[in-house]
Amino acid sequence: MIFFFPFFSLIFRLVPIRRCFGGKGTCTMTITLAWWAALIGLALAIVLILMKLNPTYSLLLGTVIGCLIGGAGFTGTVTIVVQGGQSVMGTIIRVLAAGVLAGVMMESGAATQIARTIVSKFGEKLAIFSLAFATMIICAVGVFIPVAVLIVAPIAIEVGSRLGISKLALLIALSGGGKAGNIISPNPNTIAAASGFSSKSVTIQPSQVMVGSLLPALCGLIMAVFLATLMKKRGTIVQMSDLQEKTGKGGTSQAGSSQSSDSAEKLPSIGTSLVAPIVAVVLLLINPVGSLLHISLLEKFQVDAMYILPFAALVGMVAMGQAKHVLAYTKAGLGRMVDVVLILIGAGAIGALITNSNLPQQIVWLINHMGVPGTLLAPIAGILMAAATASTSTGVILGSQAFGGSILSFGTSRLAAAITMQAGATVIDGLPQGNYFHVTGNAMNMDLKERMSVVPFEALVGLTMTIVATLMYIVF
Repeated sequence: MIFFFPFFSLIFRLVPIRRCFGGKGTCTMTITLAWWAALIGLALAIVLILMKLNPTYSLLLGTVIGCLIGGAGFTGTVTIVVQGGQSVMGTIIRVLAAGVLAGVMMESGAATQIARTIVSKFGEKLAIFSLAFATMIICAVGVFIPVAVLIVAPIAIEVGSRLGISKLALLIALSGGGKAGNIISPNPNTIAAASGFSSKSVTIQPSQVMVGSLLPALCGLIMAVFLATLMKKRGTIVQMSDLQEKTGKGGTSQAGSSQSSDSAEKLPSIGTSLVAPIVAVVLLLINPVGSLLHISLLEKFQVDAMYILPFAALVGMVAMGQAKHVLAYTKAGLGRMVDVVLILIGAGAIGALITNSNLPQQIVWLINHMGVPGTLLAPIAGILMAAATASTSTGVILGSQAFGGSILSFGTSRLAAAITMQAGATVIDGLPQGNYFHVTGNAMNMDLKERMSVVPFEALVGLTMTIVATLMYIVF
Protein backbone atom coordinates (compact mmCIF):
# COMPACT_ATOMS: atom_id res chain seq x y z
CA MET A 1 0.00 0.00 0.00
CA ILE A 2 2.91 2.40 0.66
CA PHE A 3 3.62 2.57 -3.08
CA PHE A 4 0.17 4.10 -3.68
CA PHE A 5 0.69 7.06 -1.34
CA PRO A 6 2.48 9.23 -3.96
CA PHE A 7 -0.39 8.56 -6.36
CA PHE A 8 -2.97 9.54 -3.75
CA SER A 9 -1.01 12.68 -2.92
CA LEU A 10 -0.95 13.69 -6.57
CA ILE A 11 -4.67 13.12 -6.89
CA PHE A 12 -5.30 15.19 -3.75
CA ARG A 13 -3.47 18.13 -5.32
CA LEU A 14 -5.27 17.89 -8.65
CA VAL A 15 -8.83 17.69 -7.32
CA PRO A 16 -10.30 20.99 -6.10
CA ILE A 17 -11.47 20.90 -2.47
CA ARG A 18 -13.12 23.81 -0.74
CA ARG A 19 -12.83 24.02 3.07
CA CYS A 20 -14.49 26.61 5.26
CA PHE A 21 -13.37 26.76 8.86
CA GLY A 22 -15.44 28.30 11.63
CA GLY A 23 -14.44 29.69 14.97
CA LYS A 24 -14.61 28.34 18.52
CA GLY A 25 -12.72 25.22 17.64
CA THR A 26 -15.33 23.97 15.18
CA CYS A 27 -14.68 23.09 11.59
CA THR A 28 -17.18 22.69 8.81
CA MET A 29 -16.07 21.25 5.50
CA THR A 30 -17.51 21.47 2.02
CA ILE A 31 -16.01 18.86 -0.28
CA THR A 32 -16.45 18.52 -4.01
CA LEU A 33 -15.18 15.22 -5.36
CA ALA A 34 -14.54 14.27 -8.98
CA TRP A 35 -17.30 12.30 -10.68
CA TRP A 36 -14.92 9.48 -11.59
CA ALA A 37 -14.01 8.96 -7.93
CA ALA A 38 -17.69 8.46 -7.06
CA LEU A 39 -18.07 6.02 -9.95
CA ILE A 40 -15.03 4.04 -8.84
CA GLY A 41 -16.38 3.87 -5.29
CA LEU A 42 -19.80 2.71 -6.49
CA ALA A 43 -18.28 0.19 -8.90
CA LEU A 44 -16.04 -1.20 -6.18
CA ALA A 45 -19.02 -1.62 -3.86
CA ILE A 46 -20.92 -3.51 -6.57
CA VAL A 47 -17.96 -5.78 -7.32
CA LEU A 48 -17.53 -6.57 -3.62
CA ILE A 49 -21.23 -7.41 -3.32
CA LEU A 50 -20.88 -9.74 -6.31
CA MET A 51 -17.91 -11.34 -4.53
CA LYS A 52 -20.27 -12.09 -1.61
CA LEU A 53 -18.76 -9.60 0.83
CA ASN A 54 -21.38 -8.35 3.29
CA PRO A 55 -23.34 -5.60 1.44
CA THR A 56 -22.95 -3.11 4.30
CA TYR A 57 -19.18 -3.50 4.36
CA SER A 58 -19.10 -3.41 0.56
CA LEU A 59 -20.95 -0.09 0.47
CA LEU A 60 -18.87 1.42 3.27
CA LEU A 61 -15.58 0.31 1.74
CA GLY A 62 -16.63 1.65 -1.65
CA THR A 63 -17.45 4.96 0.01
CA VAL A 64 -14.10 5.17 1.81
CA ILE A 65 -12.05 4.34 -1.31
CA GLY A 66 -14.08 6.75 -3.44
CA CYS A 67 -13.58 9.56 -0.94
CA LEU A 68 -9.85 8.94 -0.56
CA ILE A 69 -9.01 8.79 -4.26
CA GLY A 70 -11.37 11.71 -4.84
CA GLY A 71 -9.35 13.93 -2.52
CA ALA A 72 -11.44 14.09 0.63
CA GLY A 73 -8.60 13.01 2.87
CA PHE A 74 -9.00 10.98 6.04
CA THR A 75 -10.96 13.65 7.94
CA GLY A 76 -13.19 14.51 5.02
CA THR A 77 -13.95 10.85 4.41
CA VAL A 78 -15.18 10.44 7.98
CA THR A 79 -17.31 13.56 7.54
CA ILE A 80 -18.93 12.17 4.39
CA VAL A 81 -19.59 8.72 5.90
CA VAL A 82 -21.16 10.26 9.03
CA GLN A 83 -23.20 12.64 6.88
CA GLY A 84 -24.52 9.67 4.91
CA GLY A 85 -25.50 7.81 8.07
CA GLN A 86 -27.32 10.85 9.41
CA SER A 87 -29.24 11.26 6.16
CA VAL A 88 -30.95 7.87 6.53
CA MET A 89 -31.82 8.04 10.23
CA GLY A 90 -35.43 9.01 9.55
CA THR A 91 -35.81 5.99 7.28
CA ILE A 92 -34.14 3.69 9.81
CA ILE A 93 -36.48 4.74 12.62
CA ARG A 94 -39.55 4.04 10.48
CA VAL A 95 -38.13 0.73 9.30
CA LEU A 96 -37.63 -0.37 12.91
CA ALA A 97 -41.23 0.61 13.65
CA ALA A 98 -42.38 -1.44 10.65
CA GLY A 99 -40.54 -4.42 12.13
CA VAL A 100 -43.11 -4.66 14.92
CA LEU A 101 -45.94 -5.17 12.43
CA ALA A 102 -43.89 -7.54 10.28
CA GLY A 103 -42.94 -9.62 13.33
CA VAL A 104 -46.53 -9.94 14.49
CA MET A 105 -47.86 -10.89 11.05
CA MET A 106 -45.20 -13.54 10.48
CA GLU A 107 -44.69 -15.05 13.91
CA SER A 108 -48.38 -15.26 14.85
CA GLY A 109 -49.28 -17.14 11.66
CA ALA A 110 -51.63 -14.34 10.55
CA ALA A 111 -49.85 -13.95 7.20
CA THR A 112 -50.06 -17.68 6.51
CA GLN A 113 -53.75 -17.74 7.40
CA ILE A 114 -54.50 -14.83 5.04
CA ALA A 115 -52.62 -16.56 2.19
CA ARG A 116 -54.40 -19.89 2.68
CA THR A 117 -57.81 -18.25 2.90
CA ILE A 118 -57.29 -16.31 -0.33
CA VAL A 119 -56.19 -19.40 -2.26
CA SER A 120 -59.01 -21.56 -0.92
CA LYS A 121 -61.69 -18.94 -1.64
CA PHE A 122 -60.72 -18.46 -5.29
CA GLY A 123 -60.40 -22.17 -5.97
CA GLU A 124 -58.28 -24.13 -8.43
CA LYS A 125 -59.75 -22.50 -11.56
CA LEU A 126 -58.12 -19.24 -10.54
CA ALA A 127 -55.12 -20.87 -8.94
CA ILE A 128 -52.44 -18.69 -10.55
CA PHE A 129 -54.35 -15.50 -9.81
CA SER A 130 -55.04 -16.53 -6.24
CA LEU A 131 -51.36 -17.33 -5.58
CA ALA A 132 -50.18 -14.02 -7.06
CA PHE A 133 -52.90 -12.10 -5.24
CA ALA A 134 -52.15 -13.82 -1.93
CA THR A 135 -48.46 -12.92 -2.19
CA MET A 136 -49.40 -9.36 -3.08
CA ILE A 137 -51.64 -9.01 -0.03
CA ILE A 138 -49.11 -10.61 2.33
CA CYS A 139 -46.44 -8.21 1.10
CA ALA A 140 -48.85 -5.26 1.18
CA VAL A 141 -49.58 -5.74 4.88
CA GLY A 142 -45.92 -5.24 5.76
CA VAL A 143 -44.23 -8.61 5.28
CA PHE A 144 -40.92 -8.54 3.37
CA ILE A 145 -41.22 -9.81 -0.20
CA PRO A 146 -38.81 -12.79 0.21
CA VAL A 147 -40.68 -13.86 3.34
CA ALA A 148 -44.03 -13.40 1.56
CA VAL A 149 -42.84 -15.74 -1.19
CA LEU A 150 -41.64 -18.26 1.42
CA ILE A 151 -45.03 -18.18 3.13
CA VAL A 152 -47.01 -18.80 -0.06
CA ALA A 153 -44.52 -21.20 -1.72
CA PRO A 154 -45.67 -24.40 0.12
CA ILE A 155 -49.27 -23.62 -0.85
CA ALA A 156 -48.16 -23.00 -4.45
CA ILE A 157 -46.31 -26.31 -4.60
CA GLU A 158 -49.34 -28.21 -3.28
CA VAL A 159 -51.71 -26.55 -5.77
CA GLY A 160 -49.25 -26.72 -8.66
CA SER A 161 -48.56 -30.42 -8.21
CA ARG A 162 -52.29 -31.18 -8.44
CA LEU A 163 -52.86 -29.00 -11.53
CA GLY A 164 -49.58 -29.69 -13.33
CA ILE A 165 -48.20 -26.14 -13.21
CA SER A 166 -44.51 -25.50 -13.83
CA LYS A 167 -42.10 -24.09 -11.25
CA LEU A 168 -41.39 -21.23 -13.66
CA ALA A 169 -45.04 -20.16 -13.79
CA LEU A 170 -45.49 -20.47 -10.03
CA LEU A 171 -42.50 -18.31 -9.19
CA ILE A 172 -43.51 -15.72 -11.80
CA ALA A 173 -46.88 -15.51 -10.04
CA LEU A 174 -45.40 -15.33 -6.54
CA SER A 175 -42.59 -12.93 -7.37
CA GLY A 176 -44.76 -10.74 -9.58
CA GLY A 177 -47.49 -10.56 -6.96
CA GLY A 178 -44.87 -9.79 -4.31
CA LYS A 179 -43.47 -6.93 -6.39
CA ALA A 180 -46.95 -5.49 -6.78
CA GLY A 181 -47.57 -5.69 -3.04
CA ASN A 182 -44.13 -4.31 -2.23
CA ILE A 183 -44.81 -0.86 -3.69
CA ILE A 184 -48.06 -0.42 -1.75
CA SER A 185 -46.79 -1.64 1.61
CA PRO A 186 -45.19 0.00 4.66
CA ASN A 187 -41.98 -1.81 3.78
CA PRO A 188 -38.47 -0.24 3.80
CA ASN A 189 -38.58 0.71 0.11
CA THR A 190 -41.77 2.76 0.49
CA ILE A 191 -40.45 4.38 3.65
CA ALA A 192 -37.13 5.13 1.92
CA ALA A 193 -38.88 6.65 -1.10
CA ALA A 194 -40.99 8.94 1.07
CA SER A 195 -38.11 9.98 3.33
CA GLY A 196 -35.68 10.43 0.46
CA PHE A 197 -37.81 13.04 -1.27
CA SER A 198 -39.05 14.84 1.82
CA SER A 199 -37.61 18.17 2.88
CA LYS A 200 -37.89 20.45 5.88
CA SER A 201 -40.81 22.27 4.26
CA VAL A 202 -42.45 19.38 2.37
CA THR A 203 -43.00 16.00 4.01
CA ILE A 204 -43.92 12.99 1.91
CA GLN A 205 -45.67 10.30 3.96
CA PRO A 206 -45.22 6.61 3.13
CA SER A 207 -49.00 6.35 2.88
CA GLN A 208 -48.97 8.87 0.00
CA VAL A 209 -46.49 6.72 -1.91
CA MET A 210 -48.55 3.62 -1.15
CA VAL A 211 -51.81 5.14 -2.40
CA GLY A 212 -50.11 6.65 -5.45
CA SER A 213 -48.65 3.25 -6.37
CA LEU A 214 -51.95 1.36 -6.20
CA LEU A 215 -52.85 1.46 -9.91
CA PRO A 216 -49.30 0.55 -11.04
CA ALA A 217 -49.38 -2.33 -8.54
CA LEU A 218 -52.66 -3.65 -9.94
CA CYS A 219 -51.23 -3.47 -13.46
CA GLY A 220 -48.18 -5.36 -12.24
CA LEU A 221 -50.42 -8.04 -10.73
CA ILE A 222 -52.30 -8.42 -14.01
CA MET A 223 -49.03 -8.74 -15.94
CA ALA A 224 -47.72 -11.35 -13.47
CA VAL A 225 -50.88 -13.46 -13.82
CA PHE A 226 -50.80 -13.13 -17.62
CA LEU A 227 -47.15 -14.19 -17.88
CA ALA A 228 -47.56 -17.04 -15.40
CA THR A 229 -50.60 -18.33 -17.28
CA LEU A 230 -48.65 -18.31 -20.55
CA MET A 231 -45.80 -20.27 -18.97
CA LYS A 232 -47.76 -22.68 -16.76
CA LYS A 233 -46.77 -25.72 -18.85
CA ARG A 234 -43.24 -24.54 -19.72
CA GLY A 235 -40.29 -25.93 -17.83
CA THR A 236 -40.26 -28.45 -15.01
CA ILE A 237 -43.66 -29.31 -13.55
CA VAL A 238 -43.67 -28.93 -9.78
CA GLN A 239 -44.04 -32.05 -7.63
CA MET A 240 -44.85 -32.62 -3.97
CA SER A 241 -41.32 -33.95 -3.62
CA ASP A 242 -40.11 -30.37 -4.23
CA LEU A 243 -41.79 -29.35 -1.00
CA GLN A 244 -40.12 -32.19 0.91
CA GLU A 245 -36.69 -31.44 -0.59
CA LYS A 246 -37.12 -27.74 0.15
CA THR A 247 -37.98 -28.52 3.74
CA GLY A 248 -34.90 -30.71 3.98
CA LYS A 249 -32.75 -27.78 2.85
CA GLY A 250 -34.18 -25.58 5.55
CA GLY A 251 -36.21 -23.45 3.16
CA THR A 252 -39.31 -23.20 5.29
CA SER A 253 -37.38 -22.32 8.40
CA GLN A 254 -36.37 -19.02 6.83
CA ALA A 255 -39.89 -17.74 7.05
CA GLY A 256 -40.05 -18.07 10.81
CA SER A 257 -42.61 -19.77 12.95
CA SER A 258 -45.39 -18.54 10.70
CA GLN A 259 -44.40 -21.35 8.34
CA SER A 260 -45.33 -24.02 10.84
CA SER A 261 -48.05 -26.43 9.84
CA ASP A 262 -51.44 -26.43 11.43
CA SER A 263 -50.56 -29.56 13.33
CA ALA A 264 -47.54 -27.85 14.88
CA GLU A 265 -49.29 -24.62 15.73
CA LYS A 266 -52.91 -23.52 15.44
CA LEU A 267 -53.30 -20.53 13.19
CA PRO A 268 -55.48 -17.57 14.22
CA SER A 269 -58.84 -17.08 12.54
CA ILE A 270 -58.98 -15.06 9.34
CA GLY A 271 -61.00 -12.35 11.09
CA THR A 272 -58.45 -11.75 13.83
CA SER A 273 -55.56 -12.13 11.34
CA LEU A 274 -56.89 -9.17 9.39
CA VAL A 275 -57.19 -6.82 12.38
CA ALA A 276 -53.59 -5.54 12.39
CA PRO A 277 -53.34 -4.80 8.65
CA ILE A 278 -56.79 -3.23 8.54
CA VAL A 279 -56.00 -0.92 11.47
CA ALA A 280 -52.69 0.03 9.87
CA VAL A 281 -54.19 0.70 6.44
CA VAL A 282 -57.12 2.73 7.81
CA LEU A 283 -54.89 4.95 9.96
CA LEU A 284 -52.33 5.40 7.18
CA LEU A 285 -55.04 6.40 4.71
CA ILE A 286 -56.79 9.00 6.86
CA ASN A 287 -54.54 11.89 5.86
CA PRO A 288 -54.26 11.05 2.11
CA VAL A 289 -58.04 10.58 1.85
CA GLY A 290 -58.60 13.85 3.69
CA SER A 291 -56.26 15.66 1.30
CA LEU A 292 -57.95 14.07 -1.71
CA LEU A 293 -61.47 14.95 -0.54
CA HIS A 294 -60.41 18.28 1.05
CA ILE A 295 -61.78 17.31 4.47
CA SER A 296 -59.89 19.53 6.90
CA LEU A 297 -60.51 17.32 9.94
CA LEU A 298 -58.91 14.33 8.22
CA GLU A 299 -56.10 16.45 6.80
CA LYS A 300 -55.11 17.44 10.34
CA PHE A 301 -54.51 13.79 11.20
CA GLN A 302 -50.76 13.76 10.52
CA VAL A 303 -49.61 10.79 12.55
CA ASP A 304 -46.39 9.28 11.27
CA ALA A 305 -46.02 5.60 10.33
CA MET A 306 -43.55 5.37 13.21
CA TYR A 307 -46.56 5.46 15.57
CA ILE A 308 -49.19 3.78 13.40
CA LEU A 309 -47.42 0.53 12.51
CA PRO A 310 -46.47 -0.57 16.06
CA PHE A 311 -49.90 0.49 17.32
CA ALA A 312 -51.68 -1.59 14.67
CA ALA A 313 -49.45 -4.55 15.51
CA LEU A 314 -50.30 -4.34 19.21
CA VAL A 315 -54.03 -4.11 18.46
CA GLY A 316 -53.71 -7.15 16.18
CA MET A 317 -51.93 -9.15 18.89
CA VAL A 318 -54.69 -8.42 21.37
CA ALA A 319 -57.36 -9.38 18.82
CA MET A 320 -55.61 -12.70 18.15
CA GLY A 321 -55.18 -13.36 21.86
CA GLN A 322 -51.41 -13.28 21.43
CA ALA A 323 -50.59 -10.34 23.72
CA LYS A 324 -48.49 -12.61 25.94
CA HIS A 325 -46.08 -13.07 23.02
CA VAL A 326 -45.40 -9.36 22.58
CA LEU A 327 -41.74 -9.67 23.57
CA ALA A 328 -41.09 -12.65 21.31
CA TYR A 329 -42.88 -11.17 18.29
CA THR A 330 -41.23 -7.75 18.56
CA LYS A 331 -37.83 -9.37 19.04
CA ALA A 332 -38.37 -11.46 15.91
CA GLY A 333 -39.51 -8.40 13.96
CA LEU A 334 -36.48 -6.41 15.08
CA GLY A 335 -34.21 -9.29 14.12
CA ARG A 336 -35.58 -9.25 10.59
CA MET A 337 -34.91 -5.52 10.30
CA VAL A 338 -31.27 -5.61 11.40
CA ASP A 339 -29.90 -6.50 7.96
CA VAL A 340 -32.10 -3.86 6.32
CA VAL A 341 -30.94 -1.16 8.74
CA LEU A 342 -27.28 -2.05 8.22
CA ILE A 343 -27.67 -1.94 4.44
CA LEU A 344 -29.42 1.42 4.70
CA ILE A 345 -26.43 2.80 6.63
CA GLY A 346 -24.10 1.61 3.89
CA ALA A 347 -26.40 2.96 1.19
CA GLY A 348 -26.58 6.31 2.96
CA ALA A 349 -22.78 6.48 3.05
CA ILE A 350 -22.28 5.79 -0.64
CA GLY A 351 -25.17 8.14 -1.40
CA ALA A 352 -23.25 10.86 0.44
CA LEU A 353 -20.17 10.04 -1.66
CA ILE A 354 -22.17 10.63 -4.83
CA THR A 355 -23.90 13.78 -3.61
CA ASN A 356 -20.54 15.27 -2.57
CA SER A 357 -19.22 14.70 -6.09
CA ASN A 358 -20.19 16.27 -9.39
CA LEU A 359 -21.48 12.93 -10.71
CA PRO A 360 -25.16 14.00 -10.56
CA GLN A 361 -24.33 17.07 -12.65
CA GLN A 362 -22.47 14.91 -15.15
CA ILE A 363 -25.44 12.56 -15.43
CA VAL A 364 -27.78 15.50 -15.98
CA TRP A 365 -25.47 16.73 -18.73
CA LEU A 366 -25.41 13.26 -20.30
CA ILE A 367 -29.19 12.99 -20.21
CA ASN A 368 -29.58 16.39 -21.85
CA HIS A 369 -26.91 15.55 -24.44
CA MET A 370 -28.63 12.28 -25.36
CA GLY A 371 -32.00 13.97 -25.70
CA VAL A 372 -33.61 11.86 -22.96
CA PRO A 373 -36.26 13.85 -21.02
CA GLY A 374 -34.81 14.79 -17.65
CA THR A 375 -38.11 13.96 -15.98
CA LEU A 376 -37.33 10.27 -16.61
CA LEU A 377 -34.29 10.42 -14.33
CA ALA A 378 -36.29 9.20 -11.31
CA PRO A 379 -37.38 5.82 -12.75
CA ILE A 380 -34.03 5.41 -14.57
CA ALA A 381 -32.09 6.00 -11.34
CA GLY A 382 -34.33 3.52 -9.53
CA ILE A 383 -33.74 0.87 -12.20
CA LEU A 384 -29.96 1.32 -12.27
CA MET A 385 -29.36 1.58 -8.52
CA ALA A 386 -31.58 -1.41 -7.68
CA ALA A 387 -29.90 -3.47 -10.39
CA ALA A 388 -26.47 -2.54 -9.03
CA THR A 389 -27.32 -3.53 -5.47
CA ALA A 390 -29.94 -6.24 -6.20
CA SER A 391 -32.23 -4.63 -3.64
CA THR A 392 -35.36 -2.51 -4.01
CA SER A 393 -34.92 -0.58 -0.76
CA THR A 394 -31.17 -0.04 -1.26
CA GLY A 395 -31.79 1.08 -4.83
CA VAL A 396 -34.39 3.61 -3.69
CA ILE A 397 -32.23 5.03 -0.92
CA LEU A 398 -29.22 5.28 -3.23
CA GLY A 399 -31.23 6.84 -6.03
CA SER A 400 -32.95 9.42 -3.82
CA GLN A 401 -29.77 10.32 -1.93
CA ALA A 402 -27.55 10.58 -4.99
CA PHE A 403 -29.88 12.00 -7.62
CA GLY A 404 -32.72 13.58 -5.64
CA GLY A 405 -31.59 17.14 -6.23
CA SER A 406 -31.02 16.57 -9.95
CA ILE A 407 -34.40 14.86 -10.33
CA LEU A 408 -36.24 17.75 -8.69
CA SER A 409 -34.30 20.28 -10.79
CA PHE A 410 -36.12 18.98 -13.88
CA GLY A 411 -39.44 20.04 -12.34
CA THR A 412 -40.55 16.59 -11.19
CA SER A 413 -42.67 16.80 -8.04
CA ARG A 414 -41.40 15.12 -4.89
CA LEU A 415 -44.30 12.65 -4.74
CA ALA A 416 -43.99 11.75 -8.44
CA ALA A 417 -40.25 11.21 -8.01
CA ALA A 418 -40.80 8.93 -5.01
CA ILE A 419 -43.48 6.84 -6.74
CA THR A 420 -41.69 6.44 -10.08
CA MET A 421 -38.28 5.75 -8.52
CA GLN A 422 -39.74 3.05 -6.28
CA ALA A 423 -41.51 1.47 -9.25
CA GLY A 424 -38.28 1.58 -11.26
CA ALA A 425 -36.42 -0.14 -8.44
CA THR A 426 -38.60 -3.25 -8.92
CA VAL A 427 -37.52 -3.89 -12.52
CA ILE A 428 -34.23 -5.81 -12.15
CA ASP A 429 -33.71 -5.95 -8.40
CA GLY A 430 -33.74 -9.75 -8.18
CA LEU A 431 -30.26 -10.49 -9.52
CA PRO A 432 -27.89 -13.22 -8.24
CA GLN A 433 -25.78 -10.86 -6.11
CA GLY A 434 -28.79 -10.31 -3.86
CA ASN A 435 -30.48 -12.45 -1.22
CA TYR A 436 -33.92 -12.42 -2.87
CA PHE A 437 -32.74 -14.40 -5.91
CA HIS A 438 -31.47 -17.32 -3.85
CA VAL A 439 -34.18 -17.36 -1.17
CA THR A 440 -37.01 -17.48 -3.70
CA GLY A 441 -35.20 -20.02 -5.88
CA ASN A 442 -34.79 -22.29 -2.88
CA ALA A 443 -38.47 -21.79 -2.00
CA MET A 444 -39.44 -23.48 -5.29
CA ASN A 445 -36.53 -25.99 -5.20
CA MET A 446 -35.00 -24.50 -8.37
CA ASP A 447 -31.44 -24.80 -9.59
CA LEU A 448 -29.50 -21.73 -10.78
CA LYS A 449 -30.52 -22.10 -14.43
CA GLU A 450 -34.20 -22.44 -13.58
CA ARG A 451 -34.08 -19.43 -11.26
CA MET A 452 -32.31 -17.30 -13.88
CA SER A 453 -35.12 -18.07 -16.35
CA VAL A 454 -37.56 -16.24 -14.06
CA VAL A 455 -35.58 -12.96 -14.04
CA PRO A 456 -36.80 -11.64 -17.46
CA PHE A 457 -40.42 -12.19 -16.44
CA GLU A 458 -39.85 -10.44 -13.10
CA ALA A 459 -38.35 -7.55 -15.05
CA LEU A 460 -41.44 -7.35 -17.28
CA VAL A 461 -43.68 -7.09 -14.21
CA GLY A 462 -41.52 -4.33 -12.72
CA LEU A 463 -41.28 -2.55 -16.07
CA THR A 464 -45.07 -2.61 -16.40
CA MET A 465 -45.46 -0.90 -13.02
CA THR A 466 -42.73 1.62 -13.91
CA ILE A 467 -44.33 2.54 -17.23
CA VAL A 468 -47.76 2.96 -15.66
CA ALA A 469 -46.37 5.07 -12.79
CA THR A 470 -44.35 7.20 -15.23
CA LEU A 471 -47.35 7.78 -17.48
CA MET A 472 -49.54 8.71 -14.52
CA TYR A 473 -47.21 11.04 -12.64
CA ILE A 474 -44.68 12.36 -15.17
CA VAL A 475 -46.01 12.17 -18.73
CA PHE A 476 -49.61 13.13 -18.00
